[in-house]
Amino acid sequence: MARILKLTLASLFAASLMFSQAHAASDCEAKAVSKDGKPLAGAAKAASIKKCEAESKVPASACAEKAVDKNGKALAGAAKNAFMKKCEADAKGGK
Repeated sequence: MARILKLTLASLFAASLMFSQAHAASDCEAKAVSKDGKPLAGAAKAASIKKCEAESKVPASACAEKAVDKNGKALAGAAKNAFMKKCEADAKGGK
């Protein structure tokens, strides 16, 4: 009986993992639209989905919280853009 319960729980866990990954992919696929609101196709769709999935893995808020100058004021403009780009690249690269 315990063996059946373990197998059932393991299969439910595996199914929930597959569902969550499929759900994330469908969100990115739904966002793959052109500026006109038409669905993307081919390489443009693949690139859009890849970018969406990469952005969903990096918490932008963590980088935004760190975007302050030496006086404690929030960065703005080009300084903020440069900082955010470096911070997100470091987070993706695991550095």
